[in-house]
Amino acid sequence: MTMGWISTRFALRDRSVHWPQILARWLDCRVMSPSMSPPFVTLGPWLRRTFGRGVHRVALDAGSTCPNRDGTRGFGGCAYCDVEGSGTGALRSGTELAEQLERGIERVRRRDADPGVIAYFQSYSNTYVQSDRLREVLAVVEPRIADPVVAVSVATRPDTLSDSALECLGELAQRVPVWVELGLEAADDEVLESIHRFHTVEEFRRAVVRCRAAGLAVIGHAILGLPGDGREGARRTARVLAECAVEGVKVHNLMVLRRTRFERNWRAGELAVLDVETYVEWLADFVERLHPGAVLHRLTGDAPPAQRLAPHWGVHKNEVRERLAAALERRGSRQGSLVKPAPGDGADTRPSGGAQVPKR
Repeated sequence: MTMGWISTRFALRDRSVHWPQILARWLDCRVMSPSMSPPFVTLGPWLRRTFGRGVHRVALDAGSTCPNRDGTRGFGGCAYCDVEGSGTGALRSGTELAEQLERGIERVRRRDADPGVIAYFQSYSNTYVQSDRLREVLAVVEPRIADPVVAVSVATRPDTLSDSALECLGELAQRVPVWVELGLEAADDEVLESIHRFHTVEEFRRAVVRCRAAGLAVIGHAILGLPGDGREGARRTARVLAECAVEGVKVHNLMVLRRTRFERNWRAGELAVLDVETYVEWLADFVERLHPGAVLHRLTGDAPPAQRLAPHWGVHKNEVRERLAAALERRGSRQGSLVKPAPGDGADTRPSGGAQVPKR
C-alpha cells in the first residue's frame, strides 16, 4: 500500500500521467487498516494521503437550474433550497466561470503555496443542460488539470444524468478524477415528494450504477432531520448508501435558510430542527450503517449568517466531529460496524463496484 501512495503522489505532479490509472490507485488505496484509522473516514486526511498535499475546494457556479424549478418536475425548488441553488450565485452576479476558477485558485494559493484544488461545480443541477453546454463548462478546468486541479466534483440530481451527460463526464474522467455528487437526501419516496425533490430512491440507485459504468466515482448526499424522516429514516438512508457502495458521503443536519419553503414552515412553528445532541446520536447511527470505506466529505451543514435561520451550531464543525467520535467510542463502534460484509469483502474495505477503470 505504501508504494501505491508514493507512486500516486508523484504521478499527480506529472502532466503526462494517465488519469484512469491514478483514479484506480486512488480507489484501491483509500482506506487505512482498522487498527490505524479513526472511527470514521474523513475527507481532509484522506485527501492528503491520496494526493500528497493539501487539497482545497473552489466552488463554481455554472448558471444551471433544476427540473423542479422550471416546471419539468415542479416549481419553486426543493423545500430547503435557496434561490442560489445551494451555491454562490457568482455567474448571475457577472463573474464568468473561468474567472471564478482563477480567483479561487489565487485565494487558495494565498494560504497554501503548493495546493491541490477540487473544481467544485456546486450550484443547482450541473448536468441539467445540453451536452454542448456541459462540454463548454467542463472545458474550463482543462488548462488547470494537475496544476493545480487534482479532481472535479459535479453536483447534480439522479434524474438529470442523460447518456450524453455521462459521456461528457466520462471523457473528462480519462484525464482527472471526476466525482458526481448525487442528492439522495432521504431513502423514502414519500419524504422526497413532501420536500419537493420529485425523484425516487430507485432513480438514485440507477444513477449510481450508470455513473460507475461511465468510470465516475459517486458522492451521495443525505440530510438528517427532514420532516417525516426520523431516526429510523436516517438509518434507512445510510443503508441505501451502503448498498449502493458510494465512494463518498456528504451528510448534514436540516437547516432553515431564508427565502425557502421551509422558512415559512419554521416561522409558522410547523418545522423543528435537531439540537446538536440529538443530531450526533442520529449521525452515529448513520455512520455505523455506512460502508467502512466510504469517505465522509461533510458531517454538518453551514450557510452564511445572513442566510441561515436555524440551527446555528452547525458552524462548529470540529465540535460535531469530536462529539461523533466520542459517541462511537462510547458505543464501542465505528463507521460500518453494522454493515454486513458482502461475499469476498475482506481486507480491501472499499465499496465494490467502484469506477470502472484499468487496474494498476
